[in-house]
Amino acid sequence: MIKLDGAYLEGGGSLVRVALALSTLTGKKFKVDNIRAGRNQPGLKAQHLTAIKALKEICDAEVNDVELGSTELSFKPGKVKSGTYEIDIGTAGSITLLLQALILPCLFAPGKVTLNVKGGTCGKWQASVDYLQNVLIPHLQKFVKKIELKILKRGYYPKGGGLVSLEISPQYKNKDFNEFYEELGLAVGKIKLVEQGKLEQIKGIVNVSKELVEKEVGERIKKTAELKLQKYNVPLDFRLDYADSLSVGGEVLLWGVFSSKGEINFANPVILGGDVLIERGKSSEQIGNEVAEKLIKEIDSEAVVDYNLADQLVFYMSLLPGSEIKVNEISNHAKTNFYVCEKFLPIGFKVEGEVIKVEKKQNL
Repeated sequence: MIKLDGAYLEGGGSLVRVALALSTLTGKKFKVDNIRAGRNQPGLKAQHLTAIKALKEICDAEVNDVELGSTELSFKPGKVKSGTYEIDIGTAGSITLLLQALILPCLFAPGKVTLNVKGGTCGKWQASVDYLQNVLIPHLQKFVKKIELKILKRGYYPKGGGLVSLEISPQYKNKDFNEFYEELGLAVGKIKLVEQGKLEQIKGIVNVSKELVEKEVGERIKKTAELKLQKYNVPLDFRLDYADSLSVGGEVLLWGVFSSKGEINFANPVILGGDVLIERGKSSEQIGNEVAEKLIKEIDSEAVVDYNLADQLVFYMSLLPGSEIKVNEISNHAKTNFYVCEKFLPIGFKVEGEVIKVEKKQNL
């Protein structure tokens, strides 16, 4: 039984999500207390409970009685099953944060897995579904035959109601984890992201609820961001999407795509992203400037992995000792994920300046 302290570092929900993912993948049971002790409202939230419920169905896990606000969780996983799963958070709770607990084990299921998830498609303190689709998922292609995320409906705070469909066709099957872990390290190339390369283009998605059409919110954000980013003298490809949604809201995501020696490396793509929510009290011009400045900071830092992506890549790196990434800044989220990964796997993380490395410690 692996024991985790939910109050570690920032005491947030990331620890629970990553533990659920690694437990389901490795078959190791765990117990965590002091869940989200560092938050104003400690304990499990709707997206955590939904992730736990989904994994009970996906891998026949055994779980103690938990509810909203529970601060202790015991989780004993079974074997992951292929199939189609309908998952409804029931609030504007984050779809992407929920998927953080599910994607990793489903990458190595015995067959195709489809996750249809209802909830919030963007929100505070979370990566959006667009970020997942355009920045994280390209890094996961190396593990599978196919992984594809479709955004079927936007869901903004407070009502949510968004819908995405994630389809995963595995290439490597996790039948026995000890053998699987050794074989995966030989079959899949390491994650090596230490040289930024040349900026080739900047892409973007501005998604806004239809109620904001008359004020041309999307157009104004797009124009402001484009003007700010012209200094790089690369093609700008921004898409504007006015969406039917249950609540007024929206978000803008920008990402830069880089090449090395004139070619984009699809095995280890260099993609730097930055996103900003559309909120009351901020003008369209402020939002456009803010998101552009966010991306500019990442590009000019010569980082290869942005602040948010580093948090998420850490537990995929833990499957491939010898991997390394160069960042601009290391968050407490990332450090918390180091702690969880080192509990479940025979690896250790090392930080050398701006580079995060993962090394194998011992045999399983």
